[in-house]
Amino acid sequence: MADLTLRTGEHGDAALETFWAQVGGRATFERLVRRFYEGVRGDELLWPMYPEHDLEGAIQRLTGFLEQYWGGPADYSRERGHPRLRMRHAAYKVNPAARDRWLHHMRVAVDSLELPPLQHETLWDYLERAAHSLVNTFDE
Repeated sequence: MADLTLRTGEHGDAALETFWAQVGGRATFERLVRRFYEGVRGDELLWPMYPEHDLEGAIQRLTGFLEQYWGGPADYSRERGHPRLRMRHAAYKVNPAARDRWLHHMRVAVDSLELPPLQHETLWDYLERAAHSLVNTFDE
């Protein structure tokens, strides 16, 4: 769910701002995901796992999931139900090599955002943990 941070407003009043808002909202997450898919498109291991015929749909689904996770709109759950990441990825052979390739492309995408260090590390930490949690086979 949303990662909330207590911030002080210009008049000294405390206000909660989500991580999603802190990093720039939808525009930032869409840039992240589009940059990620630029890398995936040229990856011989990962690209076969993605729906080439529905790449825009995959972009919107990942963007929506990340937005919701970080405190943005809850459109993902309204449209698709509970995220159930492991279940949704069970049909794919996610081995350590696939995880590492996914992390490589996501790292390039995260770095391209040029976020402040705290936000960069917060986002990267989550993505790294999520990638490790989706490994479902150790077969090459």
